[in-house]
Amino acid sequence: MIFGIGIDLCAVERIEKSLQKPTFVAHVFAPQEQALLQALPPRHRAESAAAAFAAKEAFLKAVGTGLGGFALKDLAVLRKTSGAPYFAFSGTAAHFIAQNGLTAHLSLTHESGLAAAYVILEQTSAGTCD
Repeated sequence: MIFGIGIDLCAVERIEKSLQKPTFVAHVFAPQEQALLQALPPRHRAESAAAAFAAKEAFLKAVGTGLGGFALKDLAVLRKTSGAPYFAFSGTAAHFIAQNGLTAHLSLTHESGLAAAYVILEQTSAGTCD
């Protein structure tokens, strides 16, 4: 059953500027994401960071909290060996996912200075309501 759907669009240039601020990077990206981004060439780094930022906001929209409720770095956007993106949840976000029996599906894209993310939260079990 679909629990929630979220979509977000982000300007790569805006995130490229923000990546110059260590406080922004530490606040938004988990250590695993930071390592992934640092391994990329600068232009690809900005595109990937913008897509990851859009994914975090799309997740928050799918949950229905907007920009509140979870620390952004608890919503790590990583890549499978195939290159497919996925969320690695920690902290409050991991608890929320487990409590509600959710699976997150994520799609990312970037083109012409924009990055977009689409998130579907699927309720795969009844969860454990506290």
